[in-house]
Amino acid sequence: MEDAVASVRLHVNHHDPYEEWEKETRQEAFRKERKQAHTRAAQQREALHEEQMREVQMHLAAMNLKKKQEEDELLAEWKARDQKLWQRIDAVIKKEEEKARAKMEAERKRREEEERVRREAEEKRRQEEERQRKEEEEKRQKKEKEEEDQRRQAEAERLRVERDRAEEQERKALGFTTAFEDWKRARDMLKGIKTGPLKIVKGDKALKSIWSAGRRAITPKIGQLTNDSEAIMRISQQIVEIIRPPQPHPQPVYIALLSSLAKAILLQAETEVTAEKRSAIPLAQVATNLLGALEGFADVFWAKLCQRAGGWPVPIVVPNKDADGTPFTEDGRRKALGYRSEDESLSEYTTRVTGMIRVYFQILVTPVNQPLDPIVRLPRYWTFFSRMLKEPQLLDSSVAPQVLYTALDVGGVLAREVWGQQWVRLLALLYEGVTVGYHGLEGRLIGGKSPEGIAARVRVQLEIERIMGAS
Repeated sequence: MEDAVASVRLHVNHHDPYEEWEKETRQEAFRKERKQAHTRAAQQREALHEEQMREVQMHLAAMNLKKKQEEDELLAEWKARDQKLWQRIDAVIKKEEEKARAKMEAERKRREEEERVRREAEEKRRQEEERQRKEEEEKRQKKEKEEEDQRRQAEAERLRVERDRAEEQERKALGFTTAFEDWKRARDMLKGIKTGPLKIVKGDKALKSIWSAGRRAITPKIGQLTNDSEAIMRISQQIVEIIRPPQPHPQPVYIALLSSLAKAILLQAETEVTAEKRSAIPLAQVATNLLGALEGFADVFWAKLCQRAGGWPVPIVVPNKDADGTPFTEDGRRKALGYRSEDESLSEYTTRVTGMIRVYFQILVTPVNQPLDPIVRLPRYWTFFSRMLKEPQLLDSSVAPQVLYTALDVGGVLAREVWGQQWVRLLALLYEGVTVGYHGLEGRLIGGKSPEGIAARVRVQLEIERIMGAS
């Protein structure tokens, strides 16, 4: 054992060079191998590290890309959200602006409406003030005109009364009447017919039946007239037979039929003659025949003529009192002037009056074989002109020149043959009245200043020139 241990100890402590070399060689190889292994491991680690670095870089790049995508998406979302937010903000602002504009527009419209209402109220107030001023002015002018008319009428009445008194004896000796007497004759007759025969006939069924039948027979006869002498004579005779049959009518019926006949003639004059003045000739010839054949017809015809034409057939300014002295109401005087209704215009009135006046003047110039009432004979033609030229209140009316023209157109030439130089002097006064001024008043022309008066005045002037130029 000891030998073995000593051998081992010796062996352990023995340094064999070969072994030492081999050992060193193995250690050197081991170190080299280890170094190489370390190198390979380092290379592997470096390669792995590079691979890992690449992977990490790739992963980082992917993460960065993803992050960028996410950031881009978030930015896009933020921008979209921001855009939506601003859009909402803009919408809210726009809505508020629209509200503000609407409020401002409403305020503007309110102010404009208030201004419009204020202006309208101001204009209405101004118009009302202007209307009141005009009404007051019109009332004042109307009052002044009425006062002037009353003054002039009173003066004309005074002059007429004085003139009538001065001429009374002469008129009575010659059988002449005054304008008032002629007008009173018509008014009295008209009232007498209404309160007498017509009232009796309308209150008795039998008499009313006779009157109605005769009236229905008369009207178409008048409407059938033509300018044929045989037809005129035939119709005249038929009308006479209707009114005065072999078995005479009761007196009230007779007078009522005369009134209806006169009315039919005048209505025909209002319609036919205004449309065609030549139709006055046959109508006047029939009327003249009936005036000679029917007793009392002249009085009735004259009453109805003055009823429908006012004072123009006389001629006379219709006074403020009726023939019996009763004061006229405004409506009553308007009816006495011949107006048919409250709304009849002056133009319509003039046309209607001239139609009837034409027939009346045609009756005055129609030749007759028997004496007729003076109210429907030729001397009345001269009386008409002489009275017209004495009445300034009539001459101021626009109706006057139209009536004068109608009279001249119907009988102006015949009057020159009948009255000669006297007629020429009267025409000279009339001509002066339509060109210079009547009664020596320069500028105060017959017919006044209305367009209708001016137009009719020119016709009078031309008609006088035609009459004076006739051979």
